[in-house]
Amino acid sequence: MNLKETLSYALDKLLDAGMNHVEGGINQYEKKELNIESGKMSLFRTTFSNSISLEAIKDLKQSSISVNKIDKKSVDIAITSLIESVNSSQVDEANAISENQTNEIFSKGQLVPDLDLMYDRVEDFNKHVKNDYKKIILEAVTLDHNTSKTYIANSNGVDYEINKGLYGFSAMFTAKDGSNTSSFNYTGVNRLKLDNDFKNQGYISDLMRQSEEQIKSFPVKNKFVGQVIVTPHCLPDFVSFIDSSISDSSLISGTSIYKNKIGDKITSDIFSLSSNPIDDRIDSGYFLTGDTYKAKNTDIVKKGVLNTHLLSLYGAKKTGGKRVSNQGGCYIVNTGSESLENMIKNIDKGILLCRFSGGSPSDNGDFSGVAKNSYYIEKGKIKFPIIETMVSGNIAQMFMNINSISKESVDFGDSILPWVSFDGVTVSW
Repeated sequence: MNLKETLSYALDKLLDAGMNHVEGGINQYEKKELNIESGKMSLFRTTFSNSISLEAIKDLKQSSISVNKIDKKSVDIAITSLIESVNSSQVDEANAISENQTNEIFSKGQLVPDLDLMYDRVEDFNKHVKNDYKKIILEAVTLDHNTSKTYIANSNGVDYEINKGLYGFSAMFTAKDGSNTSSFNYTGVNRLKLDNDFKNQGYISDLMRQSEEQIKSFPVKNKFVGQVIVTPHCLPDFVSFIDSSISDSSLISGTSIYKNKIGDKITSDIFSLSSNPIDDRIDSGYFLTGDTYKAKNTDIVKKGVLNTHLLSLYGAKKTGGKRVSNQGGCYIVNTGSESLENMIKNIDKGILLCRFSGGSPSDNGDFSGVAKNSYYIEKGKIKFPIIETMVSGNIAQMFMNINSISKESVDFGDSILPWVSFDGVTVSW
C-alpha cells in the first residue's frame, strides 16, 4: 500500500471497530545532511523515516497513538492498542474532530535539494570562519534539507496533502585564546532556497565576533534594577510566556494571567506580535493547525492590546472561548523607530541580554536565570562581557515596561524578531 492507502486502511479499520470519529496523518521524510565538526567536513548522509498518527473517539472517549513504522503489521498493532486506549479513557464532551473543509494540496519549497550548492555553502562558511575569526572553534555545523510528504484525513471528509522542502542551517561554536575559552554560542536559520551564503544570516558573524570578545568575561558585582536589551536570539524566551499563557493548557486550567484580557492592554503601546504561519516572509511555517484546520495569520498583540487567545477546537469547547486557526509560533514582532546603537546610548545602567538560561516562569510571569554571552552597559556604552550574572523580574510587567524596539531585525526563517529594551529588570551577581 502507498501512503494514502495505508492511512485510509487504518481509518476504515477504526470505524469498522465501532469508533464514532477518526482522524489521522501519515508522513514520509527524507533528510540529506552535511556536517562540520571541529572545523572539518565530517559527514554527508541521507536518512529516511516514516510515521503515522491516529486519533479515535467513541462515546466521547478519546485517545491517540503515533508510531514510526507504517507496514501493515505495525499499523494493525497500533490500531488494536488505540482501540483499547479509547475504551479505557474518560468521557469528555469536548472531544471532537474538525468538520469537513475544502480538500487541498499544499506545496512549499524545493522538493529536490541542490547538493552541490549545499556543499559549496558549507565549505564557504568554513573558509569564512577560518579566515576572519581566528579564535573561533566550530564545534558543530549542520546544513540539511528535509523533504516531507504528508496526508491528513478524517471521518468528516477532511482530505489534505502537504509537500514541503526546507533547508536548515545551524552552527554551535566557542572562542579560544590560550587557556581561556568563551561560553558556547549558537544560531540557526531555515530557508526555502540557498540564494545567499550563511555568513550574513542569523546574525552569525556578529555572534562569532562577540564570542571572541567574550573569551575574557567579568561578573557584575553590584546588584541593580535597570534596563535590559533582549536580542532577537533571546526574545523567544520571553515571547513564549505570552504564547503559553493564551493557549489551551493555561486557559483550561484557569492559571493564565491573560485569561480575561482580550481587548485589554497587556504590553507597551509600541509592541505588536503576530503569528504568521502562511506569511510569504516565513520560510518554515505550517499549512494546518494541530486540530486540522487551515492555518491563518493572526495578530496576537496589536499596539499593546491582546487581540485573541490561541484556543484549539478542544480548548474552545472546554472553555467556551473562540477557536482560532493558529497554533502559535512563526512570530513576527514589529520593528520600532530606534537603531540598536541609539538604544544602547539611552541606557544608563543595564545589560545586553544575548542568551538566557533559566527555568520556566511562574504563572504570573516571575522568572530568574543566568545571562549568557551578554554585556554590561553603563552610561550609554558597552563596557565588558559578563559572566555569572543573574537576571530576574516579571515577564508580564516587562512587556508593559518596553522602552524601545529596534529598527533592525533578524530573519530566522521561522520568525522575524528585533531587539527590545525592557525596564525594571533586576541584575545581580
